[in-house]
Amino acid sequence: MATLTIKKLSAEEEYPDLSQHNNHMAKVLTMDMYKTLKERSTPNGFTIDGVIQTGVDNPGHPFIMTVGCVAGDEESYEVFKELLDPVIEDRHGGYKPTDKHKTDLNPENLKGGDDLDPKYVLSSRVRTGRSIRGFCLPPHCSRGERRAIEKLSIEGALDGDLEGKYYALKNMTDEEQQQLIDDHFLFDKPVSPLLLSAGMARDWPDGRGIWHNNNKTFLVWINEEDHLRVISMQKGGNMREVFTRFCTGLSKIESLFKQKGHAFMWNEHLGYVLTCPSNLGTGLRGGVHVKLPNLSKHDKFDEALERLRLQKRGTGGVDTAAVDGVFDISNADRLGFSEVELVQMVVDGVKLLVEMEKRLEQGQSIDDLMPAQK
Repeated sequence: MATLTIKKLSAEEEYPDLSQHNNHMAKVLTMDMYKTLKERSTPNGFTIDGVIQTGVDNPGHPFIMTVGCVAGDEESYEVFKELLDPVIEDRHGGYKPTDKHKTDLNPENLKGGDDLDPKYVLSSRVRTGRSIRGFCLPPHCSRGERRAIEKLSIEGALDGDLEGKYYALKNMTDEEQQQLIDDHFLFDKPVSPLLLSAGMARDWPDGRGIWHNNNKTFLVWINEEDHLRVISMQKGGNMREVFTRFCTGLSKIESLFKQKGHAFMWNEHLGYVLTCPSNLGTGLRGGVHVKLPNLSKHDKFDEALERLRLQKRGTGGVDTAAVDGVFDISNADRLGFSEVELVQMVVDGVKLLVEMEKRLEQGQSIDDLMPAQK
């Protein structure tokens, strides 16, 4: 019905006011483009207004340039490509519609990564998302689709050091919930306006849950921002161990899904297809919580991060600030580089940032350590 009502009004009457906005969508969307795309929807009924809503509601962000749009299904990237292709190119450093993505999930190809200084690097993690072909993505999926994904995900039991247990959010005891909060595992109902505006919190907590191994170093979130979020993590600075576990677990999960006749969304151009265009390709964010109280106050900190292709967040996530000089530092790119290349950027970059921090502790200059642009 909403679509029928919209069709009675002209594009001029429907076009959002983006004059105060600073996100990738607002940079690209024009009235003429909106006129063209307003007439389309995907086979699942997702429209251009669903694509852009989060960027209309959230003009900008203090730390990162947000994307300002989401996909409601795999087909969104094709149906609304006039908007999404330039957004992807802008967000992913000039990645063109003709470019092909590369995947490398072989941890043997990572150089080093087991020697980040634990005095500074408090914890390490690698995460990605996966979408299951044939289902709508979280901004547009139905309750039934969400439950079907949960059922598929629970059935795939992992073994060995990946053996673990699934906790459905709605069935959790208070004790289980508190334990998962203490372990920093629990994702709560989204409070980020970026996620809320994109429709990610509908029917909460129905169909959502967390699976983790007994060692609490490997976990899978079900139906949060993506169908699956796969995370490998541990205390300290051994990124090589974290990445090796991540690659092993991910390939086992993919095999389990294939046995049940379900493939992950993937294509040659976009790599792994996920809800937010910022996560296309590898979907990978390799990050460390690192103590940089001196460097973070230095006027070259942001420039160094940019040259290393890294980004900073607070340790509580995208909408939080750093506490006591501890930052979550991760790769800024997802698409156009392989998984190994991105983790390598984090390992090499964090090593340099720690070296800079040590210099500043001694009251020495860091000018000779400033990296070239990667």
